[in-house]
Amino acid sequence: MFDAMHSLLRPMLYISLVAAIGLFGCAPVPDQAGAAESGVEAQPLAQPMPPIYETVRLHAATVHVVTIPDPVNYPLRVAVVDLLARVDAIAAQVCEGDGCVAAAINAGFFDPSNGLTTSHVVKDGVLVADPSQNERLVGNPDLASYMDRILNRSEFRRYDCDSTPSYDITFHSAPVPAGCDLVDAVGAGPQLLPQDTSVEEGFVDSAAGRDALGSQSANARSAVGLTADGCVVLVMAAQVPGVSPSGMTMAEVAEVMRDRGVVKALNLDGGSSSTLLYGDTIHYGRLNASGELVQRPVKSILWVENTP
Repeated sequence: MFDAMHSLLRPMLYISLVAAIGLFGCAPVPDQAGAAESGVEAQPLAQPMPPIYETVRLHAATVHVVTIPDPVNYPLRVAVVDLLARVDAIAAQVCEGDGCVAAAINAGFFDPSNGLTTSHVVKDGVLVADPSQNERLVGNPDLASYMDRILNRSEFRRYDCDSTPSYDITFHSAPVPAGCDLVDAVGAGPQLLPQDTSVEEGFVDSAAGRDALGSQSANARSAVGLTADGCVVLVMAAQVPGVSPSGMTMAEVAEVMRDRGVVKALNLDGGSSSTLLYGDTIHYGRLNASGELVQRPVKSILWVENTP
């Protein structure tokens, strides 16, 4: 199935700013053994390069991809709100001026019933959203046996290492590398690459028939990834009108990201939350029963400032 999908991806690729992803390079990073310990250390490119958007059109999904080749001059940041809001509304709050946000994507999990987080969120070095304080989560008897894993789910991190941004995707309990400060983090999960951590994070329990995110079903999906050469990649897979089932499985999202050189990937909140903003255009992922786009408010986003 994936071999066939690989053959479809390249011919159906449409890129708004460059002819092909291979025409730009990202900053060099440590080898994978080093990256596993210290994250992906970004270095500025010779010429600052803004985020690049592309669209991959498949039969059952439209995949929106934003690649950040220079995450030093264009760092990926976290924003979180007290009251749930749409991605574009949150983006409008994070910096002043029209067009100040180059790109943004929905991020962590939350409880739509009370608007409280079910993911850890760190902003500017401070824990600003703590799932252990959400009684509907920690007090749910159906989740009691999974709670240790739920509270240690994976997160996207941005460090400051000697005034240089460094990025990683790791479990919440993982220590911050020596010589670095944790600046931003947002939890979600599971990890999609280098391997699926659905069981380790309490999303999947085959013996109990549990698959909390419907990982093997087609749906709208959001994800963030890191390439071996220093890019940060945002992916949102949108459903297609008139096609059923529509969207992508988690394994299919992982394959699309691997095809773009991603070596570490994190699934973000998906389904009705799936939203990607690029420039002045916002893309929604989920369709309702009538085929209309669902514009769901969310708790947190990952965003990139449109710096010169």
